[in-house]
Amino acid sequence: MSRKCYLFRDEHIPAKPAFPVVDAHNHLWFLKPKQTVDDLIRIMDEVGIVCYCDLTANAKISFGGDGYQVGSGSIEDFFTKVAGRYPGRIYGFTMSTLCRPRNQPLFDDAERFVEDTIALMRKHVSMGARGFKVLKELGLHYRDARGRLVHVDDPRLGPIWDEPGKLGVPVLIHQSDPYGFFQPNTPENEHYDSLAKYPDWCFGDPKFPSKEELLERRDRMVQSHPETTFILPHGANFVENLGYVSKLLEDNPNVYIDFSARFDELGRQPYTARDFFLRHQDRILFGSDMPASVEMYRFHYRFLETFDEYFIPPDYDGTFGRHRWKVFGIGLPGDVLAKVYHKNALKVIPGLKDAFNSVVGSGGPTSTLSSA
Repeated sequence: MSRKCYLFRDEHIPAKPAFPVVDAHNHLWFLKPKQTVDDLIRIMDEVGIVCYCDLTANAKISFGGDGYQVGSGSIEDFFTKVAGRYPGRIYGFTMSTLCRPRNQPLFDDAERFVEDTIALMRKHVSMGARGFKVLKELGLHYRDARGRLVHVDDPRLGPIWDEPGKLGVPVLIHQSDPYGFFQPNTPENEHYDSLAKYPDWCFGDPKFPSKEELLERRDRMVQSHPETTFILPHGANFVENLGYVSKLLEDNPNVYIDFSARFDELGRQPYTARDFFLRHQDRILFGSDMPASVEMYRFHYRFLETFDEYFIPPDYDGTFGRHRWKVFGIGLPGDVLAKVYHKNALKVIPGLKDAFNSVVGSGGPTSTLSSA
């Protein structure tokens, strides 16, 4: 039973962020059925989002069954119907050939698959894609024609990880999920309600690799390709263990992270989280990975900018109707906020600095904010 809270406390909810923001981790497929890109731009204007990244710009993704379904889409449509209509506001990553249904073999001929993946990646980058996105299907679901699971550190895939480094674009690769998703789905699991709602997120079955194995393979792959920049989303997918994430960053200068869809995890460990942000302030990108709304973005600003206590975070779907626990703000100083909000993204994402400066310099939605 949910009980009322009788704690008296001040609330400080920023209407706009202290500095212009790049949402470096999101997806246009999150738009609601009646929501348009025009609606998204209006939200961005209201809450100070200068640039928004659609990481899956060449994929068709939709909810179906217990989770989402992946298929190939048209990046040409993205550039003409979205990015071209809103210059500087929305940019995209390509998934190249890694946007196919999980129940289909990823390849029969590995060498041909690698060649095709690299060729399509080159084409999309030449068209304007600013990075390469890999979903968690690689390592969890994708199998070859013989039914063997394809691991992220498979030596045959090595050229795929080298190519973005040659092209000067980063790789944003999702591996594993919250710790509880890999544990038995019992009432004692802190994610029990989420896994009951989305059974497709439950990976405790022995048919899946363990979380530890997935991260070990990812880290080994990252270390083997030092000339490529990797963005490891969701706090490198181990926010429950920030000591591990800190060492990962210290050992791998080619790694950046975002904390998209994990601010609730950070908010229950505010002292450790604040120390982490201060220590690694040059390596963290802002991302939400949630359907856009004014309330959702303002929650993020409140968490990062204030020391407010015991407030409700959004659920994974961006709504506030259900939460696992309440959170505490970490009150970051201005110079750190500027890096997290946009400076680190401008450093990592090719061509983004010019787009960002063009929007801000032309009197865009955050022209009254500091970009220092």
